[in-house]
Amino acid sequence: MAVRESKKKVSGNKVFISEDDQYLFAQGTHYDIYEKLGAHPSVENGVKGMSFAVWAPNAASVYVIGTFNGWNEESHKMTKLGEGGIHQLFIPGVGENELYKYLIVTANGEKLYKADPFANYTEMRPGNASKTFDISKFKWSDDAWMKARYGKDYNKEPLAIYECHIGSWMKHPNGTEDGFYNYREFADRIVEYIKDMPYTHIELMGIAEYPFDGSWGYQVTGYYAPTSRHGNPDDFMYLINKLHQHKIGVILDWVPAHFATDAHGLGRFDGECIFEHPDPRLGEHPDWGTKIFNYGKNEVKNFLIANVLFWARKYHIDGIRVDAVASMLYLDYGKQDGQWLPNKYGGNKNLEAIEFFRHMNSVVLGSMPGFLTIAEESTAWPLVTGKVDEGEGLGFVFKWNMGWMHDFCEYMKLDPYFRKNNHYALTFAMSYNSSENYILPLSHDEVVHLKCSMVNKMPGYKVDKYANLRLGYTFMFGHSGKKLLFMGQDFGQEREWSEARELDWFLLGEDLNRGIHDYVRELLKIYRKYPAMYSIDNDWAGFEWLNADDSDRSTYSFYRKDAVGKNNVLFVINMTPMMWKGYKVGVPKKKKYKLILNSDDKRFGGNGHEIPAELTAAKDDCNFREYSITFDLPPFTAAVFLF
Repeated sequence: MAVRESKKKVSGNKVFISEDDQYLFAQGTHYDIYEKLGAHPSVENGVKGMSFAVWAPNAASVYVIGTFNGWNEESHKMTKLGEGGIHQLFIPGVGENELYKYLIVTANGEKLYKADPFANYTEMRPGNASKTFDISKFKWSDDAWMKARYGKDYNKEPLAIYECHIGSWMKHPNGTEDGFYNYREFADRIVEYIKDMPYTHIELMGIAEYPFDGSWGYQVTGYYAPTSRHGNPDDFMYLINKLHQHKIGVILDWVPAHFATDAHGLGRFDGECIFEHPDPRLGEHPDWGTKIFNYGKNEVKNFLIANVLFWARKYHIDGIRVDAVASMLYLDYGKQDGQWLPNKYGGNKNLEAIEFFRHMNSVVLGSMPGFLTIAEESTAWPLVTGKVDEGEGLGFVFKWNMGWMHDFCEYMKLDPYFRKNNHYALTFAMSYNSSENYILPLSHDEVVHLKCSMVNKMPGYKVDKYANLRLGYTFMFGHSGKKLLFMGQDFGQEREWSEARELDWFLLGEDLNRGIHDYVRELLKIYRKYPAMYSIDNDWAGFEWLNADDSDRSTYSFYRKDAVGKNNVLFVINMTPMMWKGYKVGVPKKKKYKLILNSDDKRFGGNGHEIPAELTAAKDDCNFREYSITFDLPPFTAAVFLF
């Protein structure tokens, strides 16, 4: 079948892969290799078409097959450019939205039909072909946001993240396949939502293309393509552009820990293991059924580091949350004896992954100050957010505080009678808070696999569950560390999350759910309004316990402060169903303490117990302090004061 002439005007010049390009890629330092590998509009000798290039060093031969040539397996053979193993071919007349794959003939004559590792667009699943697309034509209008972001130190800024799975946030009720929103439709709805619930950032799950919905996007096949479930690359750019126009940052989940084993993916790409380690003890996750990248291979490191830069430069994303970092750092992660190999020193540290993270963060943050790299790291590995140029730091901007999350959830699940015996579960995280720059995450992982939704983790009758949830969120927002909530948690989603259905938005018609939604909105407003809540998150200079030891009454009191010392925020939290009459709190100053939030207000679903709108500190020592305030502290109530 003859190649069809594209009627669409394609701008640009010839895509030329030089010896320098090949050398830098082989060295692992070609940070814009995505401009050369993959499928790109090109002009050669005045003829418009598409340049295809792929890395397949062990292939005997490689062909481009697709809709433009009737999937003819012999008509378009690629040329191997050098010893590095890059194959290239210009095909005239090929425009956008053509399906294609690489037919790779291995050294032993086997035929492999592979999607393009650098494809910018893909066929909608269950199809798995790559798709040609020109991602250079979108007109951005987010200059103000990008300039304001440059060089910003988010340790001193508010960071409240809304974790979101587009496919199950909201679905069309009109019977369309899967009910998926297009990126553009989603943009309009999510901007409206986040402007009402003033999160600073949205974190998007499952954007890089993946074949199986149930993996939530954590088993990737197309690292350079936003999933076609919700539209094309221009549609995804529209989403980010609109979020930026409304001053909402965008973080992507990024998965360098492992990749899917589907036949069209990266595994045994040219008949040999070029992306994964060939030894299964180093190249496979037995529990996950996935392949592990070979972090010691230059081209693989280049593929991954350039991928971060690609999303940042081409799609203007503001950060990445790196999934399953611990599984990369430990060679024996999730493995039994005999399933892993020690490093050259006989230990279980993955020295190549350590070097990869240091390299990645150095390049990404060195070229884009103000960008966020966030580690989901679940162990006590030291200096995850330590600086690369100061010892053994991995160089991340933030680390998820999984220890805090675990202690918090376990404590909040307890019957209040037993909380006094577990009192210090909630104070422990402050003992190590200054060791890293932390985010406090209540993510999707906490509301799946029979772990219950956040509200159904709480003890007691239904009204008690919601009262406890308000307490828990108040403690979280007051505690040092940036914040992350998964979608649905901010209105008391009662069912566990499932990727197959939308959130239970109808619950906003219920008083308790509407109350928790209003309450989280107030917490977000307070968090963003007062610098004491966020400007010093990784040092004791920003947090002070007033009483961390009242285990008998299961109450906690502390305050947040900033370098200026004005508009400090005081928290008093009663984790029991008991009314504590005349509860006394030692305070740092002889001042007036203005009530700015009472979790027991009826408008939030509470019982309506009143707390004085303003209290004046009396010279009455308490908690080793000269002054104190005294008031009746209602059951299951958090009181927040400004002073």
